[in-house]
Amino acid sequence: MKKFKQQLSRYHSEFPEELYFKEKMLLHLAEKGEKAFLRESADAHFTASAWLIDKMHKTILLLKHKKLNRWLQPGGHADGMHDLELVAIKEVEEETNLTDLRIVSTGIFDIDIHTIPEYQSVKEHEHYDVRYAFFVANSEATKINNESKEFKWLGTEEIKVLTSNPSILRMVEKTQKLF
Repeated sequence: MKKFKQQLSRYHSEFPEELYFKEKMLLHLAEKGEKAFLRESADAHFTASAWLIDKMHKTILLLKHKKLNRWLQPGGHADGMHDLELVAIKEVEEETNLTDLRIVSTGIFDIDIHTIPEYQSVKEHEHYDVRYAFFVANSEATKINNESKEFKWLGTEEIKVLTSNPSILRMVEKTQKLF
């Protein structure tokens, strides 16, 4: 947990909303400790996701999430794991079948806090999502699991047409600055 706290503390962004998210995440971590990484922390808990860029740096993978019916990057719950980069990698493997990943740059790529609506017996809560960007060596190997309806490898301009989600558009902007 100490390593993650240091990583989050060092994270810097030019986006004001991320600075707010960072402070809120650090406070949550200080208040909840180990429980911040468990989904049993019903009001809010850490999740991790992956922003996947193809090896030619032209497209990004988005999944159409079944429960939320939104286009999102792969990701999921920490379930007690403190190394959120490893959580992101695990989620990529489970949700997309992709295994040959190379981190774009060390550390966190993006952070976001978003509300998950009530679903069945799970009450509305917040996901404190920590995102890592990876290059994918073999995008043709993509196969989604039952958590998603479909997937698309999209250029940044196509993503802007597909979604108005501010956190996705922020990652698009960051990606455009990389290349």
